[in-house]
Amino acid sequence: MILTYKIKHNRDFSDELAKAKQVAEYGIKYRTRSSKDVKHIGLNSAISNQILKKYANDKTAKKVTSVKLTIPNQKIELRRNERTIRIIPLNLTLKYHFPDNFEKINQIEVGEKYVYVSVTVPEREQIEPDNYLGVDLNTTGHIAVMSNPKTGKIWKLGKKALHTHLKYKNNRKKLQLKGKYKKVKQVKDRESRIVRDLNHKISSKIVETAASNNSGIRMENLKGIRDSARCKKSFKYSLHSWSFYQLQFMLEYKARLLGVKIEFINPEYTSQDCSRCGYLGIRNGDAFECPHCGHVDHADANAAFNIAMRSGDQCGADRDASYGSTGAPQVATV
Repeated sequence: MILTYKIKHNRDFSDELAKAKQVAEYGIKYRTRSSKDVKHIGLNSAISNQILKKYANDKTAKKVTSVKLTIPNQKIELRRNERTIRIIPLNLTLKYHFPDNFEKINQIEVGEKYVYVSVTVPEREQIEPDNYLGVDLNTTGHIAVMSNPKTGKIWKLGKKALHTHLKYKNNRKKLQLKGKYKKVKQVKDRESRIVRDLNHKISSKIVETAASNNSGIRMENLKGIRDSARCKKSFKYSLHSWSFYQLQFMLEYKARLLGVKIEFINPEYTSQDCSRCGYLGIRNGDAFECPHCGHVDHADANAAFNIAMRSGDQCGADRDASYGSTGAPQVATV
């Protein structure tokens, strides 16, 4: 599995980045892959080669907005005992604090503020679980409710998410009325960082709990929920603002790292069926009651038990569903 970690470099690479943009523009214009053709620009040949390789081959690329300095594996020096990475063409040495369990560094990209380190991490062999934990994802209340049918235990995680969204939504609204659009972006970025951090903590808790109990994870397949869900305006904001797919993406890659099996089930009637007798019950807000067997439970807990006990498959949500997520790239940025 490939993971990407982000490190702040505290160096001014504006001159190199400007040259990198010129190299990319040259590559698009002349479709050349030879660093000799862009020698006059003055960028390091190893970096120029990587940029030309990317942009000259991209037939759809017509315009360059921003380009990162791409350094191949051969120009990177790793010292595990000192936990440092040296980028030879830029004479830059960085301390890294992310887990040291990676097999190799694939490449590094350098931007205005950050260095993005792409590494290959070994995956554990998938363990056949003794049972499954059900995870019900929500837009209001707790982000995730997890259940273990074997023990009857439930976990409620991420209660502050909706409060965070509403708080920053109101802050942005006030700033927009005052015309402070730069501040609006700063507030939005801060909100994204908070949500990403919360999703990391929740996904880690779920996967680690499953691994320690030799359990698999079952979730609803949320493909297309934003398009198909019919809801009132206040609920629609929380539905579109919280990143379902960022959390699901984190759950998937962390489960692969620990060998935890994940299955996805059809979400139909998970919140309306009784987890005890299977008959259709009555949901009223957070409360669930079954008129057939008399079972009473929190609606999300009842749904989590239903999810755990249904059979599913291992096909996750389509990646195009992650549009609008707060920072879930094609590889996991931690």
